[in-house]
Amino acid sequence: MKKDLLLIAFIALLFNACSSDKKAEAITDAKPDSIWVKPSLYLDTELEGEQRKLVIYGEDLIAHTAKYLGPKGSVAHLTNGMNCQNCHLEAGTRPLGNNYSAVYSTYPKFRERSGRLESIYKRVSDCMERSLNGTPIDSNSYEFKAIYAYMQWLGKDVKKEVKPYQSGIKRLKFLERAADPAKGKLVYEVQCRSCHGENGAGVKDPNGLVWIYPPVWGNESYNDGAGLFRLSNFAGYVKYNMPFGKSNVKSQVLTDDEAWDVAAFVNSQPRPSKEQSADWPNKAKKPVDFPYPPYGDKFSALQHKFGPYKPIADFYKKK
Repeated sequence: MKKDLLLIAFIALLFNACSSDKKAEAITDAKPDSIWVKPSLYLDTELEGEQRKLVIYGEDLIAHTAKYLGPKGSVAHLTNGMNCQNCHLEAGTRPLGNNYSAVYSTYPKFRERSGRLESIYKRVSDCMERSLNGTPIDSNSYEFKAIYAYMQWLGKDVKKEVKPYQSGIKRLKFLERAADPAKGKLVYEVQCRSCHGENGAGVKDPNGLVWIYPPVWGNESYNDGAGLFRLSNFAGYVKYNMPFGKSNVKSQVLTDDEAWDVAAFVNSQPRPSKEQSADWPNKAKKPVDFPYPPYGDKFSALQHKFGPYKPIADFYKKK
């Protein structure tokens, strides 16, 4: 009897894994002629009552996370004081600004980092533990329900399994060389220091409650388990969004080389550390720029951190 139960459990796990792989493969990128446009609260006449309240509160939580959940938060003290929109610009609506347009359409989905099927709650919790260097929000809380409602509303017109054009972060072409922190420091001093400060500590509002310009390193910044700690993410993010107010999808200040180099400089600076031994259970699926071993290859941790990445990517393509 026990053997039969074990066999059934194994088959179920295998089926779920196969289904997850198929689901991951089924997600498609929308074409450039179908650019996602943020829905309007003023024009959405179908959004009413409690659901409307949740969406409005969810947007405020993303934009002003520290006000509610930061070290001096009015609801709880869960995060480091950064706001979700410090990484997901304009409350998660900016094109190529790490926006949320694909969240509701693609979750739940299998993620290699955890090695399992993840819900929207798991994804939000990950951000709170990593980018906000804090602790997960309660899945039953009114705050999480509001965040979920907001993300659902943003993606209400996106077809399931589709990633809208200009969603998330655009990856840059790999450099032929390693990214250079020394060159990146020069870029930072010219393009970034005026907002984020000489020591990367950012600028807070007069009340010391929220960040006007967030810290990009130091104890109050994202930890080394955050998505932006990977150079490919950071480089694509700054290329199309920084300096803030000057770069966008149509016009960029930084060259690709400068974006890679400043990413290398910023992510070489001290920041909080997160236990990540359980991440990427399948070592062969680790991103080429994930800087911590063990790996499914013989490239050094230094090359995984700064590149050049093409030889690593080519190795896995052949494999």
